[in-house]
This record gives sequence, structure tokens and C-alpha cells, in this order.
Amino acid sequence: MNANRKILFIVALMLIGLAVATITNVALNFRDYGYNNAIEKSKMTAEIVRDGLTAHMVNGMMDKREFFLSNIANIKDVQKLWIVRSDNVVKQHGEGLENEHPRDAIDRKVLKEGSIVREIREDSQNAMLRVTIPYIASAYGNPNCLSCHNAKEGDVLGVISMEFNINDIRQTGAMTIAKIFAINVVFIVIALWVTNHYFKPYMKLFENLQNGIKRARTGDFSFRFTTTLKDAGSEVADQMNTLFQKMEDTFGGIKHNLNTFASRSNISSNDPLSTAGVIIQELSDVYKFKKTIEHDANKDAVYGRFIFVLKEKFHFEHFALYEVDKTTKERKLIHITDHKSFCLPTADKDTYECRAYRTDSDVYSTDFPNICANCADDKEYSCIPFNINDDLALILSYSAKDVATIEAMNLALPSIRNYFEAAKAVIESRSLMDKLRDSSLRDGATGLYNRRFLEEFIDKSAEQAMRSHISYAVLMIDIDYFKMINDTYGHDAGDIVIKSLSEILVQTIRKADLPVRYGGEEFLVLLHNTTPEGALSVAEKIRTVFNEKRFQFGNDTVQKTLSIGIAHFPTQADSIWKVIKFADIALYEGKHTGRNRVIEFEERMFSGGDQF
Repeated sequence: MNANRKILFIVALMLIGLAVATITNVALNFRDYGYNNAIEKSKMTAEIVRDGLTAHMVNGMMDKREFFLSNIANIKDVQKLWIVRSDNVVKQHGEGLENEHPRDAIDRKVLKEGSIVREIREDSQNAMLRVTIPYIASAYGNPNCLSCHNAKEGDVLGVISMEFNINDIRQTGAMTIAKIFAINVVFIVIALWVTNHYFKPYMKLFENLQNGIKRARTGDFSFRFTTTLKDAGSEVADQMNTLFQKMEDTFGGIKHNLNTFASRSNISSNDPLSTAGVIIQELSDVYKFKKTIEHDANKDAVYGRFIFVLKEKFHFEHFALYEVDKTTKERKLIHITDHKSFCLPTADKDTYECRAYRTDSDVYSTDFPNICANCADDKEYSCIPFNINDDLALILSYSAKDVATIEAMNLALPSIRNYFEAAKAVIESRSLMDKLRDSSLRDGATGLYNRRFLEEFIDKSAEQAMRSHISYAVLMIDIDYFKMINDTYGHDAGDIVIKSLSEILVQTIRKADLPVRYGGEEFLVLLHNTTPEGALSVAEKIRTVFNEKRFQFGNDTVQKTLSIGIAHFPTQADSIWKVIKFADIALYEGKHTGRNRVIEFEERMFSGGDQF
């Protein structure tokens, strides 16, 4: 039901209610008025009869009273009239006429109690009013009743009973009510017509506004308002049309500008306004994320922010983030939510075993059974590659127990990509800074870390090594008679020898160990958590392999040897720098005792006092 019909319905109900109340009130008042009028008429008739009978008695004409009473009974609307003598009057004056006896219980009741009784008798055709009025003896009346009757003050001398036809009253009332009803019907019709005529344009404008606002809630501002009104309603329609035109132009531009972002967002609403609100909120969140990571010192801190977003914003419970070096084809685990890997060991060792990296495309377990042979098959999973540049990529892997959960997680990918795009430039910048810094910490000729890196490493790790009870064995390595190579065959030949030694060091030691070009032809190796026997074994292997190396310079075949000094932290000193000094002392001990040998530091070799 529209608003116009509702208003007409409400107005009609109110008018009908008013009409019913009016008719009811008139009917009740008219009925009361008719009955009261009949009662007054009965009282008057009773007085006339009493006075007439008194006159007959005084004039000695009581035997003529029947004619008088019959004439009274012929009065209009009087159906019946009779009088009844009381027992006292009967004793004094006799039985009276034949019909002057009590006819029913009402007569007897009034004779006994002396009170007026009124009774209405109605059926579908007739309405009768029965009134029975007592005559009470009184010495104060005119005439004095006690002068003629042997009675006391207040005795009932008799009663007069009358029946009045009140059909005319009922019919007149019915006609009156019918006329009032007709008048009310006409009034209601006119009122409804007037209401509809004057209110309908406003209701149409209201419905027009309602429809326009409904469409506006879904982002459609193309609706235009129309009205036949010439007053303030017309101004409202014009103002709303102007407002909708401005909103259509404004939001149309916003929608167009946000379309590129919306295509990469997790938006499920068809409402452009809701879509715009979600996108703007996400833009704000991504912007805050980007502003935050721009001030992070390194890419590891950026990765930490990205991991925080995955956990707190997208509620990922089991996921892993990998960094892939495209140059070396190495995959580095940045983070995993638990210790259970997503991939089989082969994928961790060989990057090309990772389907997401090899195909540079998203991998979804829901696309095909066992789509990636190197992923665990007890869960649903997704692996998403993110390319940073030609040298670096990230791989995000996440899993769930069932298809519904993983598909819900997949819906967040467009938004996750927005965060990744925001982080991409920062990661690339920090990666470049790391490379620049790494290049400043590496020796250009050998690719090994240089002395500057060693200083930073020792400053950061010394206290942790003491707390964690980490031990180091320091190998100080020097090429015997290296200057002769440069002098005889040139510096290019010397570089070949230097690079050869660096390669042997990398091939011989573990990944946890640290080889450093200490300066010139001198190298240092930090062996992590090794025993004295293990350190001696590694040193001997380095010396032996290098000694077996043959260098061809022109027509000459050259063989070189090494001198190596060994010292241990923390068993021989509580400072790594002390241990390096002790290893250097052991190295020169080897130089002085014949070269081409490995010498372990002994306390007797150091006589310079505690200078560290």
C-alpha cells in the first residue's frame, strides 16, 4: 500500500469513527428523549385522571367515571389505561368497576410499595412503554385526600397503569439516524475526494523521493524527480535534482578513478558507495603501511610488517614467506607460522622444484589434484609468487584444512597484492641498499667478506656468543712468499693465486663458517662451534689442497704454500679480537719455523702482556 492510499485509508477510518460516534450519540440521546417524553406524558395523564376522578367524587358522579376513563384512554399513543383500587378504598367504597382490579404483578407491586414502575417492551415490530403510577394519600393536597378516605398520610389509595405506543419514537429515531448517516457518508466521500485531490501530488512527490533515495543508496544518482506541484514541493524537486546531478558527477568521477584499484581489491558489494568506502579504507590502510615501511631500516623489517598484516588483518594461521634470489636460484625462508614446511625437501634445495616460482603463476590445490608434486597433500594450499625485480622474488604459501577455508583465504589475495605493491618499491630499495652495503663489506677480487664486515660481525656477535656459549676457532692464513709472485709474474698472477685460495676456503669450510680476506695475501676464517681437533683438520686440509694447486704463468708452473695460525674462543681468551691476535701470533710462529705448516697458539708464544 503506497503512502497516498495509507493516508486516505487513515482519513476514512477517522471520519467513519467520527460518524459512528455521532450517530451512536444521537441515537442514544434521541431514545432517551423519546422515553422521557413518554414518561412525562404518563405523569400528566395520571394527574388528569386523578383530578377527574376527584371531581367526579366531589360532584357525586363516580358512577359516570367509566366514560371519562374511556375518553382518556383514547388519547393519542395511549394503548391501554386502567385504574386499580387499594384494599382500603375497596373496604370503604366497594369493589368499583369490573376492570379496577390488579391485572399483573406490577400493579400489585406498586400498590404495596408505592413507587412508580416503568417498563419498556420491544420486539421487531412494536415498542411499548408501560407506566404504573401510585396515588398516595396526603392531607396537604388539593383536595385533602384524608377528608374523603379512611386512610393515613402516605397510604396508597390506588394506582393508574398505562401502556404507550412508542413506535413513532423509534421510527422517528431511525429516520433521523438514517439522515445523519447519509449526511456523514456524503461528508466522508467529499472529504476523501478533497484529501486525495490536494494530497495526491504531495504523496506522488514523496514516493518519487523515496524511489530516488532507494536508488541513491545503491549508488545510482541518475534518477530525476518530477511533480505537478507549483509551491514548495516544486522547489524540493528542483533542489533534489540539482543535488543528484552533482552527486552523479562527483561519484561518477570517483568510481572511474577507483575502478583500477577495485579490480585488485577484495570487494563483494554491488553498491558503488560501499565499494568506494571499502576501497578508500583499504587505500588508507595501505598508505599507512607504506608510510611505515618507508622508514624501516632494512627489508627484513619490511618483511616483518608484511607478516604482521597477514596475521592480524587477514587472519592467516598457517603460512610461509620465502625469498628467492633469481641469480643464485636460492630460496630463503623468511617466516613460517610453525615448523612444518609446506614443501618437500627437494623444493627447498632446488628452487625450480617450486611450481609457483618455475611457472611464475599462482598455484591452487583446488584447481587440480596434486597440482604440485612437492607440496604436502594432507591440506589445501595456495602458493603465490610476487616478483620484486629481475633479481628477487617472494613466494607466499598458505594452507587450510578444507576447501571452504582456503577459498575464503584466496578471496583476500587482491587486497594482499595491494600491500605487496606498496611494499615492492621499498623492498627493492632496501635490497639495493643491502647489495650496496654488502659490496662495501666484501672484497672486490675474491667476493669474500672484508675486514670491515669482520669488525661489524664481531661487535654484534661477541656478547651473544658469550651468552649462548658459542665457540669459535680462528684460522689466520697467509700465502708464503706471495710478494715474489707479484714481483716475478705481475699483480694479475697474484690475483689468480688470491682467488684460488678464496675458492678453496669456500669449498672446504661449512656455510656456518665465515671466510674473510683480512688484507693483502692474508685471510681469516671463523669456524663456528668446532673442536680443536676439527679446527686443526680443516686447517690442514686447506693447506694441503692449496699446496697441491698448480699455477701456470707463461712457461712456468708454480706451486705455493700456506702458513696457518689457530687460536680458540673463549678457551684461550674472552675476546674474539684477542683470539685473532693469538692466531696471528701462531701464524708468524709458523713463518719463523719454516713456513708451509699449521701452528696452534700456545701461551708461551705471547709475551706482550694483556693489551686487549
